[in-house]
Amino acid sequence: MNDWNPNLYMQFRSERTQPSIDLISKIISVEPKSIIDVGCGPGNSTQVLVNRWPKAKITGLDNSSAMIQKAKHDYPNQEWIVTDALTYESEIKYDIVFSNAAIQWIPNHENLLKKFHGSLKDEGLLAIQIPLFWDMPLGKVINETANDIRWKDQMEGIADLFTIHNYSFYYDHLSSLFNSIDIWETNYLHILDSHIAIIEMMRSTGMKPYLEKLDNDLDINQFEKKVLIGIKKAYPKQKNGKVLLPFKRLFFIGYKSQG
Repeated sequence: MNDWNPNLYMQFRSERTQPSIDLISKIISVEPKSIIDVGCGPGNSTQVLVNRWPKAKITGLDNSSAMIQKAKHDYPNQEWIVTDALTYESEIKYDIVFSNAAIQWIPNHENLLKKFHGSLKDEGLLAIQIPLFWDMPLGKVINETANDIRWKDQMEGIADLFTIHNYSFYYDHLSSLFNSIDIWETNYLHILDSHIAIIEMMRSTGMKPYLEKLDNDLDINQFEKKVLIGIKKAYPKQKNGKVLLPFKRLFFIGYKSQG
């Protein structure tokens, strides 16, 4: 994919940051000395970590130069790394490996969980949140639109860019690595002004790889119009004109040593 657009991403800062707040609030831990935020984006989730543990050394990691440039600009006194989470090696062992809405873009989660486990101290913990894109009408509408005869050839293989499993998969792999596990799902009811707002929210995330496969603005507009038709059917307007978007997310925390 092309690089990410941090300004577009942060138009929905509150909706994107709240899961980080909720995940961090569930962590049972002594004061960590070292934390890495994998897929930190422009640093919004990292700031939640900083606010919770201001004495910890916190590193933000992302493979997007644009996202890290934005993070460095907004938070110049923190440590930021541009690299691939799959290939990143560090001599540091972390108290917390944290990732909010990022690992769905990284393949082979069985190996990834093992890698994260190996990056932790003996009493460390792993805390992750993943959007369950395919469990929502929104994801299904986008995928069905991509299979339309007008775009099907251009969209071949796009769905393979996402790696998302169900809670059973993650529990089985976590339970072979961690002594104690918390795992749960949450539906966030985002209150949006219109159906167009759903399109705007998804342009910088779930729809991004699809839109990048289209050759021109006309095709992009037609694709978005087709998605919008499906969205209107799936998410009817409320009496006051607002639109409720239930957004499903999976959370898990693995503790290496907690009983």
